[in-house]
Formats: sequence, C-alpha cells, structure tokens
Amino acid sequence: MLILTCPGHLRRLEEALRRSLPATLPVLGTVMTVARGNPASHEVLVDSWPHFSVVLTRLRPEENKDPGDFYTNQLTAYYRDEGAWRALLGGTEAVGWTRAFQIHGMQEGLYQAVREAADAKGLRVETYRYQALLSPRAIPVGCVWGGGAHAGPPHPNLSSLPRSRVPPGLRLAPVSPSHIPLLNATWAFGGNTRSRRFLLGVVQALPSACLLAPHGRPVSWSLLDPLGTLSHGYTLPAWRGRGLSGVTLGALGRVLHARGFPIYCGVLPHNTPSQRAVRAVGFLPQPGTFYTLVVTPPTQ
Repeated sequence: MLILTCPGHLRRLEEALRRSLPATLPVLGTVMTVARGNPASHEVLVDSWPHFSVVLTRLRPEENKDPGDFYTNQLTAYYRDEGAWRALLGGTEAVGWTRAFQIHGMQEGLYQAVREAADAKGLRVETYRYQALLSPRAIPVGCVWGGGAHAGPPHPNLSSLPRSRVPPGLRLAPVSPSHIPLLNATWAFGGNTRSRRFLLGVVQALPSACLLAPHGRPVSWSLLDPLGTLSHGYTLPAWRGRGLSGVTLGALGRVLHARGFPIYCGVLPHNTPSQRAVRAVGFLPQPGTFYTLVVTPPTQ
C-alpha cells in the first residue's frame, strides 16, 4: 500500500471519490479532513497510484498507543475491485488486526469481507447499520480547512443552508472540553475512559456546535468526527421537541459547506426522533447501508 501525502495527489483522489458518491462518503470525508490540516492524525493509503482499486484511511500507527481503543482507531475503506479489497484484508500490516478498531464503509462487499476475515482470525465483530443522510446543497471545491483561500467563490446557495433561529435564553457556541463529562455520560456508546478521551480529542481538533442554557450547560449539541460526519448529536430530554438539533446541525452544516465538505450523517434506522430531526433540516436518505464494524481481539 502507498501512503498519499502530496496535496496534489490527495486533491486528485478527492475528485475521483466525489464521482462515486454516496458510496464513498466516509472515505471522502476522511480524505478531505486529512488534506485540510489533518487534525485527527489520519493517513490515506491506496493499493496503486494513480489508478487505484482500494482506498484505506486509518489512524497513523504512531498515534495508535492503546491496543484496546477502537474509538480513536478508525478506518474507512472504498474499493473498485472486491478481489483487491479481500487481498488487502488477508494481510496484517495495513489493517492491524492485533488491535481493536472500527471500520466504516458503504459497500455490502466491504462488510462481508471484513466479517469473513475477522471470523477466520477468531476476532469479535459488532455490526452497526446506519442510514446515511446527505444534504443536497451544492459543495464548493478546493476549500482550505482552516478557512483560508479557496479555488473559487463560495456557492451562492450557501445562504440557503438551514439557519434556524436560536431560541430565546439559549446561546450558540462551540462545545467546550468542560462539557465532555456530560457528552460522555449521555452517549449510548460512551461512559468509559476511552470514549471520554475520544470525545475530548474530537472537540479539541474539529468544529462543533451546541446550545447553552443561561447557566452555561449545553442542552443540545452536534460534533464533527474525523470522517467528516456530523455525529454524536444529542438533546437533553427536557429540551426535546423544540427543533434545537436543527440549530446545531445547521450551524455545523454551514461550516462544512464553506470548506467544501459533503454534509452528511448516519442515523440508526429505528432512531425515529433523530431521523425526523435531520430530515426536517433538509437531509435526504441515501441508498445503501452506512456500516460501522467494531473489531476486537479476544484478549481486548
């Protein structure tokens, strides 16, 4: 596998992945995050260049300090040739089967191949199937992550992105590291030291939005993860039914739009309130399944 570091190569890969949306969503989002400053310390690998069959993104090995931390050890994959994808999984170097990890993708063959490879190695696999939802807003290209110069002017539809009114008494702000205990306690996959560390890293490295009550406590929030996904959204029960998630999603969506990112999220199909909330601000369901596979060795 080759590691792409040249900005021109990453830009060319980004253009190729855009042509295969929505199947490339998690890979494209990660490639763009890497190309725009790489705040989450990931890297982009291809089996060959410029004509590739497989793209794999992963946490840089030197950053992978905890062998049991599947929260931070995130991979994404997209392939054009399923045989090449299966061949990659047959090795150990690119994926790192001895450590816990999660891998994301939107291809049925990707899921099947990971499942079979993990079973053959005696590893546990937890499977989560999400509905991918994408904002149909046009995406400008060539933007710089840090808000600097871009290849062209922002698309005129930027003003049409959701700009829900902030309810009286609340204030829109980024999520603060001091809010992490609350986020960790309310996250369905949180509540432990590793999840808390992951959330803190996301908040410190990437854009986020929350609505603060007068006492400074967040009542609704949404984060951006290293895959470029709007994620970890939550509204405290007492504040639900007021459209607050639309405010935070709209705020983050405008940031992503200005920086050229696809605006997307993954929601569990049975999570009716979240499905309703994201559709209310214009997100449209996409074909296929957004897979998250958590792979852990028996000793972890």
